[in-house]
Amino acid sequence: MIAGEWRARPGRVVLAILAIAVGVALGFAVHLVNRSALDEFGRALQAVNGDADLQVHSVSAAGFAEGLYPILARLDGVAVASPVVELDARGADGAARDITLLGVDILRAAQATPSLIASPVSGAAFGSQASPFDADTISLSRAALAALGRRAGESVTLTAAGRTATFRIAGPLAGAGEGQGLGVVDIAAAQWRFGQLGRLQRIDLKLAPAANREAVEAAVSWVLPADAELVTAHNAAQRSDSLSRAYRVNLEMLSMVALLTGGFLVYSAQSLSVTLRRPQFALVRVLGVARRGLLTQLFIEGATVGVGGAALGIALGFGLAGLALRLLGGDLGGGVFAGSHPHLAFAPIAAAVFMGLGVAVALAGSLLPALEAGRAQPAIALKTAGDVIDPERRPSPALGAGLLGAGAAAALAPPILGLPLAGYAAMALMLAGGVAATPWLARRLLAPLRHLSRPAPPLALAIARLWGAPGQAAVALCGIVASVSLMVAMATMVSSFRGSVESWLTQILPSDVYLRLDSADAGLDRAAQRALAAAPGVAHISFRRTTLLRLRADRPPVALTATAIDAAHPERTLPILGRTRAAPAGAVPVWLSEPMARLYDRRVGDTFPLALGGVARPVFVAGIWRDYARQFGAIAITDTDYTRLTGDAGRGEAAIDLKPGAAPAAVMRALRETLPPGLATEVSFAQPRQIRAIALRLFDRSFAATYALEAIAIGIGLSGVAATFSAQTLARAKEFGMLRHIGVRRGQLLTMLAIEGALLGAVGVAAGLSLGVTMSQVLIHVINPQSFNWTMETRLPWLLLGSLAMALIAAAAGTAVLSGRSATAASAVNAVREDW
Repeated sequence: MIAGEWRARPGRVVLAILAIAVGVALGFAVHLVNRSALDEFGRALQAVNGDADLQVHSVSAAGFAEGLYPILARLDGVAVASPVVELDARGADGAARDITLLGVDILRAAQATPSLIASPVSGAAFGSQASPFDADTISLSRAALAALGRRAGESVTLTAAGRTATFRIAGPLAGAGEGQGLGVVDIAAAQWRFGQLGRLQRIDLKLAPAANREAVEAAVSWVLPADAELVTAHNAAQRSDSLSRAYRVNLEMLSMVALLTGGFLVYSAQSLSVTLRRPQFALVRVLGVARRGLLTQLFIEGATVGVGGAALGIALGFGLAGLALRLLGGDLGGGVFAGSHPHLAFAPIAAAVFMGLGVAVALAGSLLPALEAGRAQPAIALKTAGDVIDPERRPSPALGAGLLGAGAAAALAPPILGLPLAGYAAMALMLAGGVAATPWLARRLLAPLRHLSRPAPPLALAIARLWGAPGQAAVALCGIVASVSLMVAMATMVSSFRGSVESWLTQILPSDVYLRLDSADAGLDRAAQRALAAAPGVAHISFRRTTLLRLRADRPPVALTATAIDAAHPERTLPILGRTRAAPAGAVPVWLSEPMARLYDRRVGDTFPLALGGVARPVFVAGIWRDYARQFGAIAITDTDYTRLTGDAGRGEAAIDLKPGAAPAAVMRALRETLPPGLATEVSFAQPRQIRAIALRLFDRSFAATYALEAIAIGIGLSGVAATFSAQTLARAKEFGMLRHIGVRRGQLLTMLAIEGALLGAVGVAAGLSLGVTMSQVLIHVINPQSFNWTMETRLPWLLLGSLAMALIAAAAGTAVLSGRSATAASAVNAVREDW
């Protein structure tokens, strides 16, 4: 029976299989890309960190005093302590490629982290044996050699911490991961040439064979100063995972939306199949097939669709993951693992999970149609394939209201394991509730049309049909509501986010020109600052220093920004949210970004310790400000407090206001000429419009995968709508034949179908718009804050929503007419021959 049905109507089965396949493929592809990127990132991190058992890291790029090294080396349980200088470096001779530069003690590193030691190299390239202890020798990974365009034996000039040095390239770093830009020099040369005398950024620890790890960790933590932290393999993995966790989960959830939409398509296909075969089911029931046997058949059909779609989806997902890695990289456009080129590896356990999800969704889509077929009375069903729902029975909104209420309650729940899982559950419940309430809403919206006085025959027939076959109308509306609501929710969220980012950029970029040093560790001294302020065309210049601070070993660092802030009126400099408080006398005021306040549970008026200048100093939270640039948090502090507490008077950024009539290009040339020669090539200038354009381009790139997933989910839903209208129209051939017998012309039938499609489309769009806007509030005010720790204002894309609404109504009407042309083409006599 299943084979016969599929031979008769293969298109509907193929469409349902493809819907499940696309949903599974998207989910599996996103998972594979994320896993590959994380594995590659982990390998790169391991290459930089070496093989140490424990590590002590500085909380900022300034490092900590090297006097900590002998203290740690003498602790019980520590076999070897290896000091490391770790800097971000870039090619200074036109090859502007970033690499990680490590200064190591060769003898210590050989015992603690041997993977950081270069392979032996012949001295033929230099005319003599190259020594790793030479102050001008550097070992580069293969990726660094390629990025800098150099080979062993050649020279390379690097800039780090604001200083430039030239090295001869010795042997390659065999232990560096593929794609990892890494350079290793002697620690003395690194400290001397890059201004790090007396400072270290890292100490690698190798434990004795019988050492108690917990005891050693406790001893190390006890002696650490405020500007150093202990890092274990566990919290290092947590930190790297948290870099992209929210982005990965959101993409996987969005891919599941496509799978859910595919489930609605399976439901539509199975519902129509049951409607068309109701006389067949009634006949086999009369001939002795039990109700359980009928249900089993329909579940086998659903399971077969699920297995076929899921298997196809796994194959498509693997290919799609490879394509995504080539086109978008390991971050899928999110900017998290920019520049990474991970290798794709098949994940059998994940494949099994997504296979199971595909089969489960297909079975869920078959459940209601199977129960409906089992409830049908055989005697009635033998004579009619019409709607089994009594037109006079009023649909109840109870189920839909209950699901919507449950969704609203779930939206109020806190994050689970740091993720907005309850928020996604709320969206699923709201979607189900909106679909369940659609028959009741359709009756409410269509009721006024029944009382029109003397409507035209096509309109009267269309209204009577929709009113008299509520079950089939609900099936058609199901796909429309699901597609429209998901589309509206995503479009509203993206529009709100993008609009909020644009407003924020306008607020934080009030100056005419912005200056930034390419090296984050470099700084303009006071003399350079005074020279820039006196440059021709400069009316006012405000300098800023931004450094990274590690507040917790298991979380990414936060940005510490020192800038000119009027403590009495911080809103003049920062986009303040909510109230502010003046700091008590003698307290150091700081202003936290919104993500910082959420991640570390800080509120206005709180006091907490902050490592500044190597000492943990209490700071007072004077306010919260909006920041879309740093997902993991930022702290703003007045430049005077920063300099007083750290002794660092250097600045790496500047906001410049020009004199009236001054040309930005001329002023930028004058500023560059004013700088010392060593810094002139390390400075970048930009105008606000350029910064906004770059930021919005990055925004659109980060949402590229979101746009694609949304478009695919909508495409699946609209395909289901088209299939539903087509199948329903073809199933009504006898109805059309009867109408032709009583004098209705073929043109009037097509007009009736167009009106039916337009009315159903209008009802579906109205329900989908209402539901979509409601779901968008969950995305905006629940899922985004719990995922990325920032908020935004709702901005409805009226033009887009209006255009899509009109297009959907027109598409529904057009699909009904196109399907009706073939259904009404047969002669009226042949259409009703079964009634003879």
